[in-house]
Amino acid sequence: MFDFTPDEWTAIGLSVKVAVAATLCSLPVAILAGYALARWSFPGKTLLNGVLHLPLVLPPVVTGYLLLVAFGRQGPIGGFLYDWLGITFSFRWTGAALAAAVMAFPLMLRAIRLSFEVVDRRFEFAASTLGAGPVATFFTVTLPLAAPGILVGIILGFAKALGEFGATITFVSNIPGETQTIALAIHSYTQAPGGDAGTIRLAVVSVIIALTAVIASEAVSQRLLKRTSVFQ
Repeated sequence: MFDFTPDEWTAIGLSVKVAVAATLCSLPVAILAGYALARWSFPGKTLLNGVLHLPLVLPPVVTGYLLLVAFGRQGPIGGFLYDWLGITFSFRWTGAALAAAVMAFPLMLRAIRLSFEVVDRRFEFAASTLGAGPVATFFTVTLPLAAPGILVGIILGFAKALGEFGATITFVSNIPGETQTIALAIHSYTQAPGGDAGTIRLAVVSVIIALTAVIASEAVSQRLLKRTSVFQ
């Protein structure tokens, strides 16, 4: 039952690779956007918030199609990247990572924004009175206090990226060894006769990876909460 084939090991490794890349690429943007939405007031803030959360409510196939139009070799962004930098996303694992990042971003953003909103600004004010500038205050006070919520966002983003299906298959197709993640491999097994064993194997792996990530995040989050509680 649990005798994994080489293609299945490839799909497992690719899924982790895509999820990690998607999470790492989304994180800096999510921190910046989360802080801006939590702390700044500017024209179009509500519209920006809605646009950033669109992948959360749009059908994944629509998101994948929009990515294909924009980042395909004939698209405005994809064409420029390919012609000038030799970078291509369509039908590559990098495209799967891009699709996973876009789909995971709203969940990560929401958790990170909430974490910034609950940070007590008195600590930031105290840091500024001691001579710390805005940047130093952000990295030494705000970011550490928001760390537990940021970690939650990272885990949510990773879990979403790990299981992403609709946008990925629309944007980069289901190519074994290149774009076939666990979710796409399971889809292939469910469409073929006698694929039950492979489906069960990969489903179990998905549960184990996701559960391990959640347990690890909870342990780290508790440590961070203990550290930050000292200052509150």
